[in-house]
Amino acid sequence: MQSKRGMLSEDLYRLTWLSDPVISSSNGRIAYVSKSVNEEKSGYRSHIRLMEQDGSGDIPFTAGEKDHSPAWSPDGTQLAFLRQYEDKPQIWIIAALGGEAQRLTDFAQGVSSFAWSPDGQRILIRSSVEHTEETALSKAVRADNSSASGKEEQSADDDGKAGLQAAIFNRLNYKSDAGGLWNNKRSHLFMYNIEIGSNGTNPLQLTSGHFDVGEYVWSPDGKEIAFTANIRDEHDVDPDLVLTNDLYVIDATGHNRRKLTTCEWGIYDLAYSPDGSSIAFFASDRSYYNATIARLYLMPAAGGSISCLSRDLDRPLGHGAISDMRSSIATTGPIFSADGSIIYSLFTSEGNVHIARFAADASGYEVITSGDREIYQFADARNGKLIVASADLTHPGDLFVWDVEARMETRLTNCNEALFTEVELSLPESFWFKASDGWDVQGWVLKPIGYSAGTKVPTVLEIHGGPHAMYANTFMHEFQLLAANGYAVVYTNPRGGHGYGQTFVNACRGDYGGKDYSDLMEALDYAISTYDFIDASRLGVTGGSYGGFMTNWVVGHTNRFQAAVTQRSISNWISFYGVSDIGYFFTEDQIGGNPWNDLEKLWKHSPLAYVEQVQTPLLILHGENDLRCPIEQAEQLFIALKRLGKQTQFIRFPASNHELSRGGNPGLRVQRLDHIVRWFNEHIEK
Repeated sequence: MQSKRGMLSEDLYRLTWLSDPVISSSNGRIAYVSKSVNEEKSGYRSHIRLMEQDGSGDIPFTAGEKDHSPAWSPDGTQLAFLRQYEDKPQIWIIAALGGEAQRLTDFAQGVSSFAWSPDGQRILIRSSVEHTEETALSKAVRADNSSASGKEEQSADDDGKAGLQAAIFNRLNYKSDAGGLWNNKRSHLFMYNIEIGSNGTNPLQLTSGHFDVGEYVWSPDGKEIAFTANIRDEHDVDPDLVLTNDLYVIDATGHNRRKLTTCEWGIYDLAYSPDGSSIAFFASDRSYYNATIARLYLMPAAGGSISCLSRDLDRPLGHGAISDMRSSIATTGPIFSADGSIIYSLFTSEGNVHIARFAADASGYEVITSGDREIYQFADARNGKLIVASADLTHPGDLFVWDVEARMETRLTNCNEALFTEVELSLPESFWFKASDGWDVQGWVLKPIGYSAGTKVPTVLEIHGGPHAMYANTFMHEFQLLAANGYAVVYTNPRGGHGYGQTFVNACRGDYGGKDYSDLMEALDYAISTYDFIDASRLGVTGGSYGGFMTNWVVGHTNRFQAAVTQRSISNWISFYGVSDIGYFFTEDQIGGNPWNDLEKLWKHSPLAYVEQVQTPLLILHGENDLRCPIEQAEQLFIALKRLGKQTQFIRFPASNHELSRGGNPGLRVQRLDHIVRWFNEHIEK
């Protein structure tokens, strides 16, 4: 038998990712999305597959290059999905029996999401449209601002009639890491009547105005639509300074808009009860600002008092786990049971993401899944079973049937089996330790592939981003690659991360570089004292985003590491305030100040302030289109280190935003992984 090999960076090209299971009401068949790297290794292709609930008959159902977001019609006779058409996602429909898919829509800006009406005759669509309040001046330059990448366009003519023009912005939130520069468009709802639309009639616009529609959902009778938005009048505060929204209801004709909440919460992921009397949703009451854990709420659909269904669970509702296997997928919101008595929901806790069911009468909850895993999506089969999309420590994600009452699962897919029959994986071991101030902190350790008992090995400390996120019992390509190259890996969830309660997640606000830093160093100390294979004289450290900030902080405060790699990092809170798409509110919330009133405080928490103390060779990795942690953060750090004669190297990834490591260009993702391993190999003695 041929021996297995360790994980390679290029194995990314062979991975398959499964998501978005949806169940037909007519025959129970499951449609789901299968995604993989394209042949050019420049992006991803995805198609929709079908299978039975026992896993049989698993076949490809669509043949597009980028098919995703499947949704069965209410009667199960048709499947709608999104497919790229002339570089814009549009709705396509295919009969349940198969055949050629037919394009339904032709929105100028494409379709971002959609939902079938309960009668199956209409489709509710969210798309972008020019907002009516724009001025003549902004209309004149809207073509230039509409480029999501911010690229300048120049006319082929040299007569001066066209060419470069300035982009003018009047709003505070004029850019985002996901969308680039604001394009003068707002997200609104449209109603598409399938029968009329097929004859060329334009869809009906239901919402308009100087706001964006967020989440939305049909009422069960198809007469109303609930949606979230941050709607402010001209005399109110700048809406870009308001980080909350409200819940609204409108008639399916677009008339009679009614505001249901005045709570100043952040509301998302809506669900009507089957009888239409109530609306469930996730929300943050902002009591701890950005560190507030999301809870499950229920309110009458006509408006009235709101009840919290998860008040007895000190854990965030929804999905809060970090992985380098997923980017920007829609995790599942609350789902009512058929009789409306319970609500199923994901929740994040102690390294796992599980499903719980909450009583709609607020009488309690029950956790219904088990095991070390990251459940990222699920669907209710309405037969006592759930279809679950779940990953674990040695699988990037597969589909399972979960029997709710028996608490048993059946695997439906094993999409990466062929690859993993060749690859030896290191199984992480979970540990807990007590910090010096008595707090309990969770972590994991991986041994290197081919470890020989009694030997000591170099070890890398990995630090997650967020900081309000969580490492989990899920597959991490980067960690397995390090293990394949002879490194043990230690990773942990220091205070500030999700999954351990409200007090824990709030603990790092205003204290970046304080107890969170202590937790990391003490976690490493615990691992060294507990696992005799870790060589304390051969250590590396790396992390991205907040993990990049902390990597920068670490090398400015200790020389115990022989090498470090900082990724998409923060180095200077003073400049971050004005250049990040979230800087103006994130800095005030997390650090507790702004540059004109709190310069000293921001500088005190900036790794750049301690650059003279850095002795550790530091590799700096950054995406050139990152607007969350803009590349000037890396540039400042690199120039300072070079000016001081420190060991450093700066690698810039073109056309890459903050999501490079988990959803970026596959070829660049592989290069990034190779550079991490190279730097540690060059600076840590093997």
